[in-house]
Amino acid sequence: MSIAAIGLAALSACTLGACTHGRQTASWTPIARPSPDDLVPMGIAYICEGRKEVAVVYAKNRASVTFGDKTWRTEYRPTGGSDFRYADTSVEWLGRDDLAALRETGTARPLAFNCRPARRTT
Repeated sequence: MSIAAIGLAALSACTLGACTHGRQTASWTPIARPSPDDLVPMGIAYICEGRKEVAVVYAKNRASVTFGDKTWRTEYRPTGGSDFRYADTSVEWLGRDDLAALRETGTARPLAFNCRPARRTT
């Protein structure tokens, strides 16, 4: 095997995630969304498809959802399962603890999707 082939194989292995360069890989720990009736405000920043950010502050059956330069004050709507849904007359914030989307009410046009919790903000 030539030196170029060995180098290409090593580069391919690192690209595929087999190489950590002496660093330990961090495991992803989901950030649990608070119970809808929790009185204590809790903020979570979500990173979505296209590196878009949605910031949400949950408190007492409501969520203030900020995307870009707009903030919506949404209310909790029970879904009957482990999923969640907060909505107002123009948008809805819905999903589950590890994956969410912000979309227009009525048309369901996504504003931000494949959103994953990245960090707590409050």
